[in-house]
Amino acid sequence: TKTADNLLKYKYIVANTAREYGKVATFMPKPLFGDNGSGMHVHMSIFNEGSPLFYEKGAYANLSEMAINYIGGILYHAPALIAITNPSTNSFKRLVPGYEAPVNLVFSKGNRSAAVRIPIAAVTPKGCRIEFRTPDSTANPYLAFAAMLMAGLDGIKKKIDPRALGYGPFDTNIYEMSDAEKAEIRSVPGTLDEALDALAADSDFLLEGGVFTQDFIDNYIDLKRGEAKQVAIRIHPHEYNLYFDC
Repeated sequence: TKTADNLLKYKYIVANTAREYGKVATFMPKPLFGDNGSGMHVHMSIFNEGSPLFYEKGAYANLSEMAINYIGGILYHAPALIAITNPSTNSFKRLVPGYEAPVNLVFSKGNRSAAVRIPIAAVTPKGCRIEFRTPDSTANPYLAFAAMLMAGLDGIKKKIDPRALGYGPFDTNIYEMSDAEKAEIRSVPGTLDEALDALAADSDFLLEGGVFTQDFIDNYIDLKRGEAKQVAIRIHPHEYNLYFDC
């Protein structure tokens, strides 16, 4: 909750500082065609009374098996999670395969296009963490941070092994892989509607302990489908370039 509070304060301060200088600030993930998108990379780790639980010296990226299972939960539930962490139609203008956007459902120490990256610079036990790179700041942080934590905890509870499920690690350059190799890598949903379909099919992990309710999830899906429909029925300027003189 404190982290979500801080995020909203940050956005508020940025917007008001821009206004003081006669400018505007946006946190849309892809406000400009052809320019880099804007994500919200979320760093996560778990402690028990001050002791870090994600660190194991000498293991892959110095990650404990608990951390690996946490990653497994994030990647396994990612299609559903993205309906909450990337909840706008504009989110999917950023999440396009073939660029540096983190659309690949894999974990890695280095790939910038991996959904989960493990920072390895100057890692200490307390600094050991994972980074979920897919979210963007159109998300409601109170919902997004809670949902990510629930997915990770589900991975720990069920001992979800991302290695066994084909989520990596992928430390080679994904851009240099052959088309056949790339075809083996799963990707994030391509539209908001696809993400909402995934959430409708995979929401039980959010209900543990009454953190989310089924009624809330159903209403959230209905609300977001309405947003997607409102965008879908409106004419896009580029359609004139494509079809006006047909």
